[in-house]
Amino acid sequence: MGRAYVQATYNNTMISITDQSGNVLGWSSAGHIGFKGPKKSTPYAASLTVKDALSKVQDTGLQQIDVFVKGVGSGRESAIRALGTQGLTILSIKDITPIPHNGCRPPKVRRV
Repeated sequence: MGRAYVQATYNNTMISITDQSGNVLGWSSAGHIGFKGPKKSTPYAASLTVKDALSKVQDTGLQQIDVFVKGVGSGRESAIRALGTQGLTILSIKDITPIPHNGCRPPKVRRV
């Protein structure tokens, strides 16, 4: 068993595969594969990133994973689909995107 952390930003998609205690077994990103510019945040780049990350942890015998998704990028759903099509059993999917509860303090009122 293991965990897959998917961070999908507007500019890149990063995947980290860890064991149950959080030790990283392998990672990959769209920029690491060779995508540049706006192509890094595409769903196709996210699916190739998952394949690359799973090829690095293939010898560990990983069969079941919990998926933790962070961010609002376009590659988040295709990364989850790619994890499922690679022969892994997805036990749970959890969204850990940080949400501000009150936000920052607004600036002072401008006086002229």
